[in-house]
Amino acid sequence: MSYNTDLEARIARKTTKAIVDYDMIQDGDRIMVGLSGGKDSWALMQILHVLQKKSPVRFTVVAVNVDSGYKAFKHDLIAETCRERGWELRIEHTDIGELIEDILDADDTPCSLCARLRRGVLYRVAKEVGASKIALGHHMDDFIETLLLNLFFSGALRAMPPTLVSDDKAHVVIRPLAYVGEDEARLYCKEVALPIIGCCCPACGDLSLQRQRIKRLIMDLEVEHPGVKNSMLKALSNVAPRHLLDTRLNPPADLRATVPLDAVAPPPRITNGARAGRGGKRLLVIQSPAPEE
Repeated sequence: MSYNTDLEARIARKTTKAIVDYDMIQDGDRIMVGLSGGKDSWALMQILHVLQKKSPVRFTVVAVNVDSGYKAFKHDLIAETCRERGWELRIEHTDIGELIEDILDADDTPCSLCARLRRGVLYRVAKEVGASKIALGHHMDDFIETLLLNLFFSGALRAMPPTLVSDDKAHVVIRPLAYVGEDEARLYCKEVALPIIGCCCPACGDLSLQRQRIKRLIMDLEVEHPGVKNSMLKALSNVAPRHLLDTRLNPPADLRATVPLDAVAPPPRITNGARAGRGGKRLLVIQSPAPEE
């Protein structure tokens, strides 16, 4: 198969950097990839396969596809693709789609509930296949979009962690594509001839959803100011807690305790000065306190 090796090398380099920066994979790990059939999870599966052959760290990979139960979903194409490439695969059939329709009201957005239900299935299957890590295909754009979604609509300064330990400490979730752009993942899938399969959910592609609106906003900003996405991603690892309003980070009592009263300079003395400004107008002259002898 002939494809853009420069693109693969770039994605491999970025993925390796994320793995090293956040200590994602250790020797002997069994990595379970959540393979949805979309471009992101395919790109993750392919690049882990490439790194697996080159890395001095030994690890194995198994793909798990959670079938939500939509009849038109092409899980057979996923199975065929994995079989052709020699990738271990397990397909878990569920009725998540039907369950969501029963639970949600007509005007509610199903995405967050669907994600939680699918995550629960992945946690269960991870134990069954003996996985030590669960790898998800979230990329750089997902991190940025989540940051802005929480900022604009949830009143929280929060994104998503590259490495996450579940609340019960039983699972470790990793996101090796943290430094890879969505456009790179899309092009990579095309280059290596991986079939992008829609999830068949009726909400997919709905441009009225908040995430899609944020996506358009970021795309417009990137056109006007190239590099703005990289700047936002860098901001997530360059946090200045003292410059935020969260009193859990900066308790007022602690701030008072760290600044002795005698260390605070007295305010400047304001007097009527004799200097004249332009047009002969008198000016207020701010005089600093005389230094102590």
